[in-house]
Amino acid sequence: MGRRMRIGELSERTGASVRSLRYYEVQGLLRSERTPSGQRTYSDDAVDYVHLIRLFLASGLPTRKILEMMPCMRSGTTTPEQRAMLDGERRRIDEQIAELTTVRTRLLEVIDDAARRDGSRAASSASEAP
Repeated sequence: MGRRMRIGELSERTGASVRSLRYYEVQGLLRSERTPSGQRTYSDDAVDYVHLIRLFLASGLPTRKILEMMPCMRSGTTTPEQRAMLDGERRRIDEQIAELTTVRTRLLEVIDDAARRDGSRAASSASEAP
């Protein structure tokens, strides 16, 4: 068996709070073993899983969907149903990216327009100075 780390070290290595790590475990997203005194310990691959879990959560995936994906992540293989679910999530994220790109473009237009107006006001104020 490889080296095991305690929850505090996993928290430090991933940036996830201890509370979040416990939540991931309760949800079935993260596996730990217990020492004889009851402390959680994690394998080194838990770091990658936590990073992936956090990315998926940040993308808006609910924990139940992430749980469906965990067997794919652990085994590296998928069933046709899992691939369909993963592809559906990819399409959802693609749509989010398109929406965010549109919002970003519009925001840049507003910023540019405001800068032009502020610049023309500054220029006209300077020409009116005695």
